Amino acid sequence: MTLIKSISGIRGTIGGKPGDALTPLDVVKFSAAYGTWIKGQKGKKVIIGRDARISGEMVSQLVSATLQGMGLDVIDLGLSTTPTVEMAVPKEKAGGGIILTASHNPIQWNALKLLNSKGEFISAEDGAAILKIAEEGNVAFAQVEQLGTYEQKKDYIKKHIALVKKYPLVDAKAIKKANFKIAVDAVNSTGGIAIPELLEALGVKKVKKLYCKPNGKFPHNPEPLPEHLKEISALIKKGKYDLGIVVDPDVDRLALIQEDGKPFGEEYTLVAVADYILSKKKGNTVSNLSSSRALRDVTENAGGKYYAAAVGEVNVVNEMKKVKAVIGGEGNGGIIVPDFHYGRDALIGVALFLTHLAKSGKKVSKLRSTYPSYFISKNKIELTADLNVDDILEQIKSKYQSEKVNTIDGVKIDFEKEKEWVHLRKSNTEPIIRIYAESQSEKKADQLAQQIIKDIKLITVKS
Repeated sequence: MTLIKSISGIRGTIGGKPGDALTPLDVVKFSAAYGTWIKGQKGKKVIIGRDARISGEMVSQLVSATLQGMGLDVIDLGLSTTPTVEMAVPKEKAGGGIILTASHNPIQWNALKLLNSKGEFISAEDGAAILKIAEEGNVAFAQVEQLGTYEQKKDYIKKHIALVKKYPLVDAKAIKKANFKIAVDAVNSTGGIAIPELLEALGVKKVKKLYCKPNGKFPHNPEPLPEHLKEISALIKKGKYDLGIVVDPDVDRLALIQEDGKPFGEEYTLVAVADYILSKKKGNTVSNLSSSRALRDVTENAGGKYYAAAVGEVNVVNEMKKVKAVIGGEGNGGIIVPDFHYGRDALIGVALFLTHLAKSGKKVSKLRSTYPSYFISKNKIELTADLNVDDILEQIKSKYQSEKVNTIDGVKIDFEKEKEWVHLRKSNTEPIIRIYAESQSEKKADQLAQQIIKDIKLITVKS
């Protein structure tokens, strides 16, 4: 059993002993700590919403009752999406929000993702403060006359969709005119509610639903990677559909399948949407250090400037605000449209991509071919516990000091001439270095990663 306490929230497997997994006692403990923090911020109201996983209703009841016990008023969106909860927080003038989802993790997992009053993920400082409250048990529950209230508002997905449709760069008329035929795989979670309703609102009449019943019974690994999407890919390959849309359980990541059944590439979801946004307004873009160089190429071609942030949505958002980016996100299919809201949002991503596709007049595969082609190789190397991982990264940095090196999050080495890079990040929980390498061919990306792995092994032998 597993319980992971981090600055962004609490996630773990359901069942087991308190402190070792996400048990009811742990849910209450951390909900109370968050409630205490909210009250310290003068907050009186908290928004909650959940994905469709089996444990969701139980966890939701525990969270809402605990917050009421703290004297806080709870607005429960019920089955919802991460971006929907994020948007509801400021609209309801709440002090914060809790999204009950383990995102792309398998069925046995659940989590409490914590938001501030802006509907954005809490900062590292605030996360540390909440964890401290939980560990010290420094909480006080309300007297009976001061207990909080509970209210359900189950129409927020519809409100979210209405706002997507109103967004100035979404052209529902163009989408309707294109007469798209689309298949959707929502892994039996809340995307099964949100995406078909969105497509209907945008005028898409022909929608094939795969696993759109929000019962939490994931038919395959819920992370939207090509190796998990063989069924929808095979369906589309038969030639009856223009596009496949795939979302993860909490609908903040978007993957696309081309009309030929091949993946569009999760890295290129953001690239395509950014291309469209940049064609309408000039500006800067941001993604994390492990995301494809293709976004940089598209941004510079449009006259903007690209910036890289440390891995993690909160880091990307902070950098976007700093450089006034017009679009940003992460290479896992996470799209952040800042003048919509500062959160990864598959719904606005779908609407903008379909607008772009409709206006281009191209098939999906042809649109994909207009972007620079890169390949990412993902690897890791396990080390013995006695080795100093920071020292190893420092030696790698020193060896490649003649190249462009970025150290805001591990070590990223940019080989400008070859248009390739490698990014090394250490695990916070075990002696592992994750190694991401990108080049213009799969073979070159793998070779680059293997060269860095050899470098690390030589360093460890000398140590």
